[in-house]
Amino acid sequence: MGLKEYLFGHESEKKAAKYLAKNGYKILELNYKTKFGEIDIIASNGSTLHFIEVKASTKDYQTIYRVTKSKLEKIIKAIDFYMLSLNSNIPYQIDLICINGEDIELIENITY
Repeated sequence: MGLKEYLFGHESEKKAAKYLAKNGYKILELNYKTKFGEIDIIASNGSTLHFIEVKASTKDYQTIYRVTKSKLEKIIKAIDFYMLSLNSNIPYQIDLICINGEDIELIENITY
């Protein structure tokens, strides 16, 4: 990944965090990294933890299709590690924020 892509991703995650905060979420972690994978944003809303993947594009295609099975598996492993470190059974869900240009869409509970 080049510098341009890295900066675009970083700015997109900041934009997503700002969107979540404006909509009542409390941001707990940004770019939570483990040896298993990374979680872009960890937030709470009420009594639920939200593990949020951010996908952004300036191109004319649906960013939702960039969340692959292997990416979800890495996110789930990172979540397991995070939950073990908290020693908690707090309810949680995995969400996705898609940013296409200026449009931001929150898709909740992308797994079942």
